[in-house]
Amino acid sequence: MLGKTPPITLAFVARITEVEKLALDLPENQRAVLAAHLLRSLPPVLHDEDEGIAEALRRDAELDADASLAIPLKELDQRIGRRRRS
Repeated sequence: MLGKTPPITLAFVARITEVEKLALDLPENQRAVLAAHLLRSLPPVLHDEDEGIAEALRRDAELDADASLAIPLKELDQRIGRRRRS
């Protein structure tokens, strides 16, 4: 059965697609409520052990200590654009 997708996976994908279609057909305010409920049902994404928050706080403190480290938004956009092209 190498190369074949198990039937259970196909059924799961079909169900997800159906739920997504139903959700997208809801009015905006109901979609917002549904999204909030779904997000609250998930565990937090950032954990201290992944150092995401610690890294953000460290960088913020660096900028507070030396504002010359900051770059203008226009320059940031240019750098991102160059990275995407390369």
